Amino acid sequence: MRSRPLLACTAIALLSMASSATTRPAAQPASACRAETFEGTPFTLCTADRARHDIILVDRGTSGAPLRDFTALPDRLGKDLPRVAFAMNAGMFGVTGLPIGLYVENGRRAVRLNRRTGFGNFYTPPPNGVFFGDGKGWHIVTTARFAARGPASPDFATQSGPMLVIDGAINPGFDANGASLNIRNGVGIAANGEALFAISDAPVSFGRFARLFRKLGCADALYFDGSISRLWDPVAGRMDRGAKIGPIVVVLQKR
Repeated sequence: MRSRPLLACTAIALLSMASSATTRPAAQPASACRAETFEGTPFTLCTADRARHDIILVDRGTSGAPLRDFTALPDRLGKDLPRVAFAMNAGMFGVTGLPIGLYVENGRRAVRLNRRTGFGNFYTPPPNGVFFGDGKGWHIVTTARFAARGPASPDFATQSGPMLVIDGAINPGFDANGASLNIRNGVGIAANGEALFAISDAPVSFGRFARLFRKLGCADALYFDGSISRLWDPVAGRMDRGAKIGPIVVVLQKR
């Protein structure tokens, strides 16, 4: 008979522990981004893994006007806001902030593939390219290869340029470490299918930026932009501010 109070106390303690466990808030996920130094230049690298992440593109806010920075993203994302792993500007744009090349959002093509020639990083050969996702994974190809792919619309796509790495080779138009130095960002596809996003935390040349992606094992990598490059990493409390940006790639934790 004397054992009953002890058993009762034990049961109460276990119930209390269970209640505490169920009411304790879930641990915040670790940042998908990390710091890395390459050839003396600091970078922030962010990884998107298809097993854990979804990728979407956004270029307009809830009003229909171009977003132009990260501060309007919370309203635009709505209930998906807590799922944000990170976000980054993602492609060349015109004076209005809208894409100047192919842009596909949620399977809907808003801007056609741009194969014109002209001046600036987007147009200067060797080629620009397309970062896109479909049922087979995430991909980066030259614009010519994307055009040859056929009419099927991907889930998302953004056209930018120049290509940084093509079939494992650095874009031959780059000097090894040219005089043009900027804060730059871009994306590459690793051998395991992960999308590796990088932004320099100090001015960097095209050549060094391309070598970073090759060192990371990316057979293909695409330049997003320079001087206006921005990253939002909610877990790390980082939201870059500055000049207005265009299309934004958002990496979301899977539901």
